[in-house]
Amino acid sequence: MFCYLPPAFGASVVSAPAWADPVVKTESGLVEGVDTRGTTSIRIFRGVPYAAAPVGPLRWREPNPTKPWSGTLKAKAFAPRCMQQPLYSDMQFRSPSPSEDCLYLNIWTPAKISQAATGLLPVLIYFHGGGFVAGDGSEKRYDGAALAARGIVVVTVNYRLGMFGFFAHPDLTAESPHHASGNYGLLDQVAALKWVKRNIVAFGGDHKKITIGGESAGSMAVSALMASQLSRDIIAGAIGESGAMMQKWTPPGRIDIEQKAVVFSKGIGAPTLSALRAMSADKLLEAQGKSESMSFDPIIDGYFLTEAPSITFAGGKAAHVPLLVGSNSQEAPGTAVFGDGTATVASYRAGLSRTLGDKADHFFRLYPAAGDADVLPAATELASDDYLGLPTWKWFDLHRRTGAPTYYFRYTHVRPRFLLDPGSQPAWGAVHSAEIEYALGNLNVNPIYAWTDADRTVSGMMSGYWANFVRFGNPNGPGLPQWPRATLDQTRIRRQVIDLKTRSVPFTQQERYVTADPILFMH
Repeated sequence: MFCYLPPAFGASVVSAPAWADPVVKTESGLVEGVDTRGTTSIRIFRGVPYAAAPVGPLRWREPNPTKPWSGTLKAKAFAPRCMQQPLYSDMQFRSPSPSEDCLYLNIWTPAKISQAATGLLPVLIYFHGGGFVAGDGSEKRYDGAALAARGIVVVTVNYRLGMFGFFAHPDLTAESPHHASGNYGLLDQVAALKWVKRNIVAFGGDHKKITIGGESAGSMAVSALMASQLSRDIIAGAIGESGAMMQKWTPPGRIDIEQKAVVFSKGIGAPTLSALRAMSADKLLEAQGKSESMSFDPIIDGYFLTEAPSITFAGGKAAHVPLLVGSNSQEAPGTAVFGDGTATVASYRAGLSRTLGDKADHFFRLYPAAGDADVLPAATELASDDYLGLPTWKWFDLHRRTGAPTYYFRYTHVRPRFLLDPGSQPAWGAVHSAEIEYALGNLNVNPIYAWTDADRTVSGMMSGYWANFVRFGNPNGPGLPQWPRATLDQTRIRRQVIDLKTRSVPFTQQERYVTADPILFMH
């Protein structure tokens, strides 16, 4: 059974017969999950509310606490995902249709708690990707059972997206007690983190050992949560996969976005907050999809973020906790540089001139191609660095310089073909998001690719690293290739290449990244 939570935390496990589904007392009331009763018994609590429904007058406001309920809340099915348009074919949802009432989280926890020191297990909160406009915590690739079987309490979170999560407007700023608007999706994440802090002991988790992780937009969110004054003091560790809110992804200031929002709201026939809040969620989503000049992304709002995250990290003010971070070998295709034609040195040079102007020769020296055969890998490396590699490296490098334990990876294992597209072939490199199922141990849960025994070998190793890091702040453990911590000496940095032949290699690209960083950032 779960351990008893002291009254000071406001939540506890409720005794039940061994054959009954688990019931836990949270701060708002009782929740009943399911017990998988498998070889490794996992208890799952799906669709647990962590904040009030952000609807009506609560639309575009900081998340409010949930109201207490009577009786027992059935937490057996995933709650609706947040408002979004269908964008990505690899998102395999297990949730109902989108709804504004979407601030729920899901918890996977071992049925038997066996941690000698405290009786509590380390916690991983994993934030989904999707460009801050799509995704949810029910996706098969984010399933928490595999890591829970390794002795970790896993939490996935829904947070507001697109216009519902990142709409800044001067009237919203004026009504805010913090004189800020936008970033509601990130404030949802803070609310979820604090809910877990207050309640997770009842589910067997250690409230003092919460690691946050995520991929793509989820990874960017992790970098921001480490920087934000609202969350940085309650994090024990962080995992970032392919993304950081830095360099080309540095959030813009609030004022410019607010002015665009005024034009946008007038253009959709809702010039006032009352009119905007009176519009249906579907109409707002439709307006978001048609907008060409208005983006709905994180901003420096003056509350959640008071400055660019890179400034916070450079000043040593971000969460000083262990960080495991890295990116994939093909975050973007080489065709982004040389075009859709044949990969030749001539097309590569032409593409560099077209995109980088008078800096083209400089970047050809940084990403050289002696012959046509070298063009695809060189162009892929450059496109990947420009898209996410450099921002992720910047996060790594700034955190490494503080002396905090930092572990850097490059994921290179090529994912097999996509079964939902009969004509698809394996990619050239490890494409963006390809590592998720491997890291979380979810190949069998998400069988939309032609997984092989080699894939299962890589997944076993990678999920072992992730589990060790959540437990100890260090990915190393028995049976795994040694992964050195990054050093303060930038000439001796090593990076872990994760593939069938996982190994530590010298990070020879450090000098290249230092040189390319400011130029691509400004591009």
